[in-house]
Amino acid sequence: MTKAELIKKVAEQINLTKKQTEVIVNTVFHSITDSLAGGDKVELRGFGSFRIRERNPRIGRNPKSGEKVEVPAKKVPFFKAGKELREQVDENRLDII
Repeated sequence: MTKAELIKKVAEQINLTKKQTEVIVNTVFHSITDSLAGGDKVELRGFGSFRIRERNPRIGRNPKSGEKVEVPAKKVPFFKAGKELREQVDENRLDII
C-alpha cells in the first residue's frame, strides 16, 4: 500500500476530502518522526512501537571494488509489531494457504 492509497482509504472511511486526509496522515507521520528524532519511543497499542536503535561503527566492504571501508556509528528507526498485529497477520496468512 502506498501513501496515496492509504490517504484514499482513510478519506473514504471518515468522509473527508483527500486533501484534508492527507494533512492528517502527514501530521501523524511527522509526529512519529519528530518523536523518534527527539529520542522518544512511539507506542501505538495493538499495532506496534517505533524506537531508535544505535548501530556500532564497523568495517564494511565496497561491493564494487572489494576494498574495506569504515562504516560510522548511526541511529536507525526500528519497528516492532504488537501482539495483535502479529496475530492478525498470522491468521490472514493461514487463510491464504
